[in-house]
Amino acid sequence: MNVNLNREIAKSQCDRIANYLKAGYSLTSLEALKLFGCMRLASRICDLRDRGYTINTCRVKTDTGKYITEYSMPS
Repeated sequence: MNVNLNREIAKSQCDRIANYLKAGYSLTSLEALKLFGCMRLASRICDLRDRGYTINTCRVKTDTGKYITEYSMPS
């Protein structure tokens, strides 16, 4: 059987990220890397949106003046 491991890993990350966001937490790329080993959060968010999830995107200014993207689900 030919199994695409990258697709399976992405699917698993999507499930964990969706559950995290559904629990009311927000998520940045750095947090996704630390919590889920996800290096491409924007891609996983796109996958989740393709599954029908509504996900909010917010630009947040850091203490250093740089902007990062934070994702959340509406409550």
